[in-house]
Order: sequence, then structure tokens, then C-alpha cells
Amino acid sequence: MDTPIAIIGAGLGGLVLARVLHVHGIAATVYEADASPKARGQGGLLDIHEHDGQAALRAAGLYDEFLGIIHAGGQELRVLDKDGNVLFAKPDDGKGGRPEVPRGELRRILIESLPPDAIRWGRKLAGVTAPGDGKHTLAFTDGSTTTTGLLVGADGAWSRVRPLVSESKPTYVGTLFAETYLFDGDTRNKASADVVGGGSLMAISPGKFIFAHCEPKGVLHTYVELSKPKQWIDGIDTTDRARALALIAEEFEGWSPALTRLISLGETDPVIRPIHTLPVGHRWDHRPGVTLLGDAAHLMPPNGEGANLAMFDGAQLGRAIAAAPDDPESAVLAYETDLFPRSLSAAEEEARFSELRHNSDISRFVVDFFTGNLPVE
Repeated sequence: MDTPIAIIGAGLGGLVLARVLHVHGIAATVYEADASPKARGQGGLLDIHEHDGQAALRAAGLYDEFLGIIHAGGQELRVLDKDGNVLFAKPDDGKGGRPEVPRGELRRILIESLPPDAIRWGRKLAGVTAPGDGKHTLAFTDGSTTTTGLLVGADGAWSRVRPLVSESKPTYVGTLFAETYLFDGDTRNKASADVVGGGSLMAISPGKFIFAHCEPKGVLHTYVELSKPKQWIDGIDTTDRARALALIAEEFEGWSPALTRLISLGETDPVIRPIHTLPVGHRWDHRPGVTLLGDAAHLMPPNGEGANLAMFDGAQLGRAIAAAPDDPESAVLAYETDLFPRSLSAAEEEARFSELRHNSDISRFVVDFFTGNLPVE
């Protein structure tokens, strides 16, 4: 056996798992398709929640490092209607429990906390065979192979490990996210920066949303959510930046120009992501020697929970293995027993919000959510 524990995917969840195991003196190897840590961008800011993301970082022994990368002022929040009227505003008083950090910096901290040989870069999984005894042999596209006693799929929405335990596949939910950036918000794009404020902006209308973050160094990161058929997405040439951004901005005709300029003035080619999900309550029968975490286990639309859930999954699995190092099967079973109801609760909450996206009262719902006035079910 080449490695006792193989983790597929060097995302936040897989890295937290590797780090928690390392803290407890348990060896594991992470296999990542990217050629290096900087092979592609890691996205913008993440709000890391006290009860799951921060708890995971405490388990990983990296909480102090996490505090050092918090984006000061990032918890400021504004909720606007399509006309630019402020429906809700909250300053960053440091008590929100959901500080914002750059995803890339958080990933860097996790990578640097592991031994140099713990991550094998440029290893894209091509296939898996099961020789028996709960072991799995992994074949990679570079021609290399390895055998492991425990295989953990931390490889995201299109996991190549998931088919070993589940026949479920991600399905398109009818919603897309498009993102672009504006730079120099403190100088060239100050008007847009003034709309966003020092933290996050949500501009909402039934079926249409504009989200924006004020990131370090005056960067304005805008996300647009639209309900569109897949064919509409396929018809956009994102390399023609001006035309692509104009098509997206047209969907917000009649909105305040202060908001639509966050789209139409974008200084990067838009990245368009069709949103997919696994069935609410996705679960599987335990199979010896393999399990899943993060989006591989419970893919759902972006709602601020995905990275936090993945990190918490990794921490919980790591702690379960550390508590029963001589019986990894019982550890994995305990982890899965805890995972399924936890991920079901998060998926049900997201499904509830998804149903409200087209509701004429969506603005009131969002404001009630942030003010704590939602009715108790």
C-alpha cells in the first residue's frame, strides 16, 4: 500500500482534512489535478462562520493564522432594491461572527501548514479500481498509480470518486452566476466603490440579484445571479468582453445605473458558471475504504455555506480518524452518520431560499433574515 489515506482534491475541505490528520500524527497524501498552487485563480472573499469554518480552523490549529488574513471592514453589509434604495445597512463592528478572508490566502495557509511532500501536484485522477480488502488503486492521467487504504473524494461538483458510492449526478438548477471585476475602486472607479461600500452589497429583485464585494487594494468583485436556460449561457462568447457584459447588463434594464455599471464597466472577461446541485439529502450506503466530503458529498447552490461546510467536513473526518486510528472503517462510518443529517439541514435551508428567489417578497425576506425577524417554523 503506497499511502494509508489518499485525498483527491486540494480544495479547502481536502486540505483541512490533511492538516487535522497531520496535527494528530497521521499520514495522508493529497492528489491535486492543478500543476501548482498558483495554476489558477482562487476566487474572491469568503465569509468564515464561527460554528463550522472557524471551528474547522481551530481543529487544524490555524485559527491565529486565520485572524491574520481577515479583511478589515469586510463584514459591512448593504441590501438595496433595484432602484438603489437602501433597505438594510450594517457596519462591520467586529461582532458579526462571519469575517471575510481571501480564499487564496486561506488556501495558502493550509498548504504551508503541511509537509512539502503531502501534496502531489499535477495528479488528475483518471480511474479507480478496487483490488479488494477495502483498498483502492488510483490511476492518474500522467501514467502514475498508487494504492490506498482509505480514499477520500474532496474533488468537488464533478467528483471522480463519487461514482464509487453513489449514482447521483449534478443537475442544472436553471440559475447562473456571472462574475467580473473592477479595479482601482478608490480612484478610477470611486463611484462604483461608493455604492458597494467597505464590505458587501446585495441588490435584489425577484429572480435577479447583483452581489458585490469590496476586496483588498480597491478591487470590486461583482457577481450576478440570473435564471436562464442552459442554451442562453452557451450562446454567450465570454471572450468578447464588451458584448458579453452588455448582454448580462441588459437583463437588469430599469435598474439603477449605479448598480448596472458594476456589470457593464467590468474590466475582466465575465466568468459564467451554470449552477448545479445534487439531490437534497444526498447520501450513500457505506462502502469500505472510501468516502466523500464537501461538494463531492453535498453539492448545492452558492449560499455562503459551501466552503464552510467542506472545511467542517474535513475537520470532522480528521477527528473521527484520529479518535480511532486503528479502526478507520468505524471512524468513516461515524463521520458519515453525522454528515448526512448535517448536510441535509443545510440543503433544506438552501432549497427554501431557492423557492423564494422569484417571490415578490424576496426583498422583505432577505431583510428579515439579516435582522433576525424571520418567523420560526
